[in-house]
Amino acid sequence: MLELGAVWTRGAAQQTGAGTTTQARRDFAWRRARFDFAPRTRMNERILAFQSACDRGERIAVLTAYDYAQARLLDEAGVDVLLVGDSLGMVVLGYPDTTLVTMDEMLHHTRAVARGAQRPLVIADLPFGSTATPDFTVANSRRLIEAGAHAVKIEGGASHAAHISALAAADIPVMAHIGMQPQQVRIEGGYKIKGKTAEQSAALLADAAAVEKAGAFGLLLELVVPAVAKEISDRTRIPTIGIGSGAECDGQVLVLHDVIGLFPWFKPKFATQRADVSAEIRRATAEFIRDVKARSQ
Repeated sequence: MLELGAVWTRGAAQQTGAGTTTQARRDFAWRRARFDFAPRTRMNERILAFQSACDRGERIAVLTAYDYAQARLLDEAGVDVLLVGDSLGMVVLGYPDTTLVTMDEMLHHTRAVARGAQRPLVIADLPFGSTATPDFTVANSRRLIEAGAHAVKIEGGASHAAHISALAAADIPVMAHIGMQPQQVRIEGGYKIKGKTAEQSAALLADAAAVEKAGAFGLLLELVVPAVAKEISDRTRIPTIGIGSGAECDGQVLVLHDVIGLFPWFKPKFATQRADVSAEIRRATAEFIRDVKARSQ
């Protein structure tokens, strides 16, 4: 569980000696200072807690949430981070992919999640079409922060370094998303694992280095070959969150519906279903219908 008020000293979990600790704190003092200023805002405290937890070697548990009830229940269960993902397009709105999700829809769901989440870090996705330029990205990110998010997530690596730099300059915490990028699904013709070739691996490592240098506070790795995801996690000094990328990242994220069995029409291979909520909904609904119909005899 994230502890609010903790101080960020990234690298402590990877110490090999006294010199390593000193070097890590010197190299990344600027990153800590960005979020460790007075007054301690709700947003900055959660970023610090997120980073400090990784520093202690604590794995970060991240789940998506799209409304008040989900956010409140997941908060009560102790989840560290809530991601208002544009995956809501498919599991909530019935779109075929995430490219149809609008900024207004992201704002609507971010507000609902923010109302239900008291303790977790809340990250909101920048949807397709909202990051055309760095300035446009900053403007849309400010809207998500005003809606209650503590940070935003942007798809793209080195190609979006300027966007990330602009967000950092505007004091908007940003997590980068590399590997398989769902907003590119129509261009790439499907959801494909990344890092299978030496060329792809090198590009991913370059993306990770670029977004870290640009000022991202964290990095999401989606459908990256586990060995490559591990290498990125070992090299980068910002926390990594994996989805379908093996177990060696600093944390893991899944779509809530995949964990609780709320979207039975599609089940990703990498997600372990831990409940069957859809079956319970069908059972309870059928029972209600039977009771109502029985009274009509």
